[in-house]
Amino acid sequence: MPIEVSLWNISSDIVKKIEYSSIDSEKRLEDILCEDLSILDDDLLLLGRQVPTGFGKYIDMLGIDPTGKLTVIELKKDRTPREVIAQVLDYASWVKDLSYADVKEICNEFHKAEFESLFGEKFGISPPEEINQEHDMVIVCSDLDNETERILNYLSEGYNVPINAVFFRFFSDAGSEYLSRSWLIDPREAEERSDKTKSNKKSEPWNGRDFVVNVDACDGISVWKDMQKYGFASAGGGIWYSKTLMNLFPGARVFAMIPKKGYVGVGTVQAASVRVRDFSVMEGEKEVSILDVPLKCEGLKHDPDDPDRCEYFVRVEWMRTVPEDQAFWVKGLSANQNSAYKLRNKFTLDALTEHFGLEDS
Repeated sequence: MPIEVSLWNISSDIVKKIEYSSIDSEKRLEDILCEDLSILDDDLLLLGRQVPTGFGKYIDMLGIDPTGKLTVIELKKDRTPREVIAQVLDYASWVKDLSYADVKEICNEFHKAEFESLFGEKFGISPPEEINQEHDMVIVCSDLDNETERILNYLSEGYNVPINAVFFRFFSDAGSEYLSRSWLIDPREAEERSDKTKSNKKSEPWNGRDFVVNVDACDGISVWKDMQKYGFASAGGGIWYSKTLMNLFPGARVFAMIPKKGYVGVGTVQAASVRVRDFSVMEGEKEVSILDVPLKCEGLKHDPDDPDRCEYFVRVEWMRTVPEDQAFWVKGLSANQNSAYKLRNKFTLDALTEHFGLEDS
């Protein structure tokens, strides 16, 4: 079941519940999402709207994420559950064969701008050489009926089909308007289900817990000593570098890796990612901003008021660590350029489990 969302106005002495309604029209919802697709998913670039397929139908919206995965976004409108689900599956059967050139043409035609430039502006990197190796399907609705929920859960749980639903509710109070969002299936859980299918084809499954964080350096100085002393992992210098930290959740296990050297520690995430100016540490018996303590890498304090450029911090309780010159590396261990990424490789996980004396992998 999706999470029920309710709002209350507590700005006065009287607590007032704000009643919701279905959004004025599906077209208005589509307009809102096209104006700012981050309302649906911050990791999506809108490629096109009302994208014509090869069989005379039109996809409401088509998006792409920084890995090159496409997302078919379809509004339920007034169609029955069977109609909208059959439609989005039909669209996906067409989308799966789109080439790089096809995707570029769709994007260029919609935006009247170059795909590569838009991709770089959104994600801070160039598009992957191979895109559309995977795709997702998302049904957008203003209410979710029981029949749609049953069918989607059956496809996702029973067959690991990468399909989900998100419903929006519209609230209005004292001249202000609000929009809430709820997913039928938690996106993290949906990805884990999809991973089960992908593991049989392209990659190993993810255990839902383990990540690797790359240890950065500033002015040639490794951040590792600061990370150990104050209990954090960090990344910054652009959204592309910092946003992967947002995938880390309290309770996740992280392995610290210094690029080109090896693994130096393992810990548990204590809190979600925050901007440098909002991260505090213990200095003696006093809690202070990390901006006010001396660091080996003072460069971590750069651009504290710029949400795009500043450093982001995730609080980590390091369980086992070693100095940089004792970094663990053997041929075949996993490495990745992202600031934080899921550790799927069983060989790497088994080796790290043994090396750091962990109880289970």
